Amino acid sequence: LLENVKNLVSHNKGDTFRTIRKTLEDELDYHVDFRVINAKGLVPQNRQRIFIAGFRKDTGFNFDKLEIPHPEAGPRLDIILHPEDGTEREDPPFTIGKFGKVNPKYTLSEKLWSYLQNYAAKHKAKGNGFGFGLVGPDDVARTLSARYYKDGSEILVKQTGNRPRRLTPRECARLMGFDRPGESQFVIPVSDTQAYKQFGNSVVVPVVNLVAEFMRPHILDSMRHPKGQIELDLVVEQLRTVSG
Repeated sequence: LLENVKNLVSHNKGDTFRTIRKTLEDELDYHVDFRVINAKGLVPQNRQRIFIAGFRKDTGFNFDKLEIPHPEAGPRLDIILHPEDGTEREDPPFTIGKFGKVNPKYTLSEKLWSYLQNYAAKHKAKGNGFGFGLVGPDDVARTLSARYYKDGSEILVKQTGNRPRRLTPRECARLMGFDRPGESQFVIPVSDTQAYKQFGNSVVVPVVNLVAEFMRPHILDSMRHPKGQIELDLVVEQLRTVSG
């Protein structure tokens, strides 16, 4: 199973995707099917990615019957944002105090906020769509990218009476499905910069889970096939050899 940005299909006039598919089908002897999936139906983020599955040719696998929640019926950001009302336990360094207020360090500086507003105004005057993404609890976020650590401009959270703020790494973990809404179980042992890069480069966990569950019966069925059993026995034997 491979995952990439949706523009892989059209990159270099389609040549890149054709090369990948040809390699999988002709050189590695896979039957290949693919599907572009928007995570928006599962998490409050507009994130389209292509999933490419390679199966043995006799399995007849395809994505035709994969059911994906409709993007417009998906959740909103309120499920991943810190409530800041005391209903969520303090999660330092992301939130502080008995009410679990978001650490002020995530609020944009006056200089950065002024720069982003001027930048957006300049491009709007030119008829361009470049700018920042200002969101609230009832909205859906743009795609979280690996560059989020730079200025956070694609997803800025509104704050009453204050400048907007970045998402905290904990909120990013929830946005990508590593933590369930309202939970803070996923360990984030790295700096904010590294966390933003890693979450932005990652996959949306519920989407991968959905695809994997759809693939599971096809995998199990292929393993029950004599050829599949032979391949499985070879893998098991190799693992035994490696382990000693």
